[in-house]
Amino acid sequence: MKYFRPVKEKFKRKEYEKELYKLQVELCKLQEWVKHKGLKVIIIFEGRDGAGKGGTIKALTERVSPRVFRTVALPAPSEREKSQVYMQRYMNQFPAAGEVVIFDRSWYNRAGVEHVMDFCTKEQYERFLELCPEAEDYLIGGGIILLKYWLEVSSDEQARRFEARITDERKQWKLSPMDLPSLSKWYQYSKARDAMLEATDTDKSPWYIVRSDDKKRARLNCISHILQQIPYKELPKEKIKLPERSTKDEYNDIVSIADRRFIPEIY
Repeated sequence: MKYFRPVKEKFKRKEYEKELYKLQVELCKLQEWVKHKGLKVIIIFEGRDGAGKGGTIKALTERVSPRVFRTVALPAPSEREKSQVYMQRYMNQFPAAGEVVIFDRSWYNRAGVEHVMDFCTKEQYERFLELCPEAEDYLIGGGIILLKYWLEVSSDEQARRFEARITDERKQWKLSPMDLPSLSKWYQYSKARDAMLEATDTDKSPWYIVRSDDKKRARLNCISHILQQIPYKELPKEKIKLPERSTKDEYNDIVSIADRRFIPEIY
């Protein structure tokens, strides 16, 4: 039996920005709490190509400090990295106290693109699924807060987004050599997703699914959920007062650079 979900009215831009503002204020409070308590947080974003990971991460990070919220999007491994222990290059990016590291794709590449595109052996794939829960238990036992999100996009919406990337020159940089195969291998990726969830969705380290056909709702729902997963309190702040500008050694600093190279003001 096919499962139908009621179609919700799309968020208007003004309404979306109002809700996003509220959540981003809370993210700033969370940021101060993470620094204050020395928390170590890893947030993983996975999903098919075109699922909306980049936009969600941007909404999550655009109003917080990059010194606290650090995004990691690793390129394909070098020959040297291929010879390392599989998790090694990811562990180099793990958070220290007071940091939130966001992985735009992660070690779960092995359960997805590497498996589907035959970039790893069957033995390597099966060993990853077997050992990954144990490795994540070790991380959590060491004090890391681990959150894993899978953005789920429909086949029609994925195709529409790929078309937009092809026709819009501002988006063509998003097209990777893996994008079009991910469309043609839709069902292989579906099976890989299900096998990954079956093996690595545990009580200690659960996967959270985000429906992402509606980008605005996906971003708001995801940020709201992250805020619920990390208990925090608003820390007291000192009242900020702008100091008066000192007139000591006053001089005409506008005239002093008048002959420097200014860019043409064509707008």
